[in-house]
Amino acid sequence: MPSLAEELDSLTAEGVLFERLPDQAVRCFACGHNCLIRPGRRGICKVRFNSGGVLRVPHGYVASLQNDPVEKKPFFHLLPGSHALTFGMLGCDFHCGYCQNWLTSQALRDPACDGVGAYIHPISAEQVAAAAVRSGAAIVVSSYNEPLITTEWAVEIFRLARAHGLKTAFVSNGSATPRGLDYLHPHLDAIKIDLKAMRDRTYRQLGGTLEATLSAIRSAHAMGLWVEVVTLVVPGLNDSPEELMDAGRFLAGVSPDIPWHVTAFHSDYRMSDTPSTSAATLLRAAEIGQEAGLRFVYAGNLPGSVNNYETTSCPNCHRRLIERRGFFVLSNSLTPDDCCPGCGLHIPGVWKPQPAQAGRPESLG
Repeated sequence: MPSLAEELDSLTAEGVLFERLPDQAVRCFACGHNCLIRPGRRGICKVRFNSGGVLRVPHGYVASLQNDPVEKKPFFHLLPGSHALTFGMLGCDFHCGYCQNWLTSQALRDPACDGVGAYIHPISAEQVAAAAVRSGAAIVVSSYNEPLITTEWAVEIFRLARAHGLKTAFVSNGSATPRGLDYLHPHLDAIKIDLKAMRDRTYRQLGGTLEATLSAIRSAHAMGLWVEVVTLVVPGLNDSPEELMDAGRFLAGVSPDIPWHVTAFHSDYRMSDTPSTSAATLLRAAEIGQEAGLRFVYAGNLPGSVNNYETTSCPNCHRRLIERRGFFVLSNSLTPDDCCPGCGLHIPGVWKPQPAQAGRPESLG
């Protein structure tokens, strides 16, 4: 039986996001680590590697494929009430101790993940896109592991998905590079970025840098991508009022229309002794976001316990526009031109499906 590394290495293709260097070394630009990878070595993510001076990258498989409510991602201003066919691979460039998808994200890094080889399912990009069409999904999403390190594979799928009128999205830690975002941008509609903390020291403990994520949020918004941001509020890690206010003010400075989701931590992976986030803490975080100037703040993972912070309300007249409970939309009263029916304010978001591209769509096989 091949090892997990051997199996993953067989499911690769030559990458795009790299440059060749002397002595057959390569520089990878998929994520903010910008790894220098010498022949026979792997990047920090463990799944991009140098084979004879060529960067090999994940291709031709999924480890997860599921049709979810788009609210589960979470996206609240992206086709609310629709479904998103979500695919994931293996590996990550971070090593968060509270990761909820650690079994797939920490593959090749944590020996406890060795059994994840049973999840690997070889598949073509055409088959993924076809599954989205058959399932009635309106969106195709790359998630479950860190999608930046599998950008080339996502772009291959997204090209097909968009030709058939589907939106495309990333659920990412946001440790992106300008080159990676430029490559991805023409094929992407929306990105959800985790803003894990507002202290660089915390980010370095998790495996990244604060500035890389802040820069990605700024850049994605400037490119015209629909951006939503999530902060998992972890007791003792990032839940001080000062740090939450710093996060809210940063986002409001980029755009007060960026939806900010503050979500509840629950004990997982290597942080099983940390208490779960209380509803009171989550409500306080949401209030801080509003005080910072954000117009759309949501509280997640505690359905029914966070007052109106699951609902999209008009920031002008405060009318309830999209009512939710958990991952389910209960009502949507936006007008056909995406405005509040009470005061006429335009509500920012992506509310309508994407038309299929002109010309005959590529075959899905």
